[in-house]
Amino acid sequence: MRLLITLNLALFLLCSTNMASQDLSAYQKKVYEKKGDSLPYRLLLPKNYDATKKYPLVLFLHGSGERGNNNEAQLVHGSGLFLGETVMEKYPSIVVFPQCATNSSWAKIDVKGNIPNREFIYYEDAEPTKDMLLLEGLLKELKKTYKLDKSKIYVGGLSMGGMGTFELVRRNPKMFAAAFPICSGANPKIASKLKRLDWWVFHGEADTVVPEKYSAVMVQAMKSLEIDVKYSVYPGVGHNSWDNAFAEPELLSWLFSKSK
Repeated sequence: MRLLITLNLALFLLCSTNMASQDLSAYQKKVYEKKGDSLPYRLLLPKNYDATKKYPLVLFLHGSGERGNNNEAQLVHGSGLFLGETVMEKYPSIVVFPQCATNSSWAKIDVKGNIPNREFIYYEDAEPTKDMLLLEGLLKELKKTYKLDKSKIYVGGLSMGGMGTFELVRRNPKMFAAAFPICSGANPKIASKLKRLDWWVFHGEADTVVPEKYSAVMVQAMKSLEIDVKYSVYPGVGHNSWDNAFAEPELLSWLFSKSK
């Protein structure tokens, strides 16, 4: 098993080197605006996009390190996953990477203490952040602008973005067909709102930034409700378990196989 993980990671790192040379301008620069507030985002259309056809939508939420308003930093992790020729041929879809504002977040979360002993406080029913409201507005606009296959809307994210993934599904429990939060967590009391879709949760066992226990307790709560959830924990891996998650050979086939 360890050899397989090592080989998959080596393949991903090789692909990452190639991705560095990929033209990320294929992701069009867009800005969603509402009542004086704005949410930058990048949008990737399918190869040979046909406006008369319906396409799946993949929404990916970045972590705290990629916040800002340059409409570029959010593509650092994960964007190359959807740019490969084979992937674009096999899984034609609309892919969106929004960018959360500096000093904001996708979900209301409090943190106490410092690494490696800090604790996260996840709320059961907190008021939405400004960026969460903008994100929900963006989703409505995307549905109006493009012909989306509403049975195949997916969301994933890493760290702060994984927390946002849980929160977005909690607030919109009927919208998504599948979700894949990486190195994150949420309040296990929200598990009853997560029933209508399939989940694949990822975490590094040695994560000191967001300890693995926060994903573990969520998965336990979800399984107690018989929610369809897979859980991948990577021994010896720290916070950047997204490298391992993106290297999973079945990630995209799993994701695009899901439908409401």
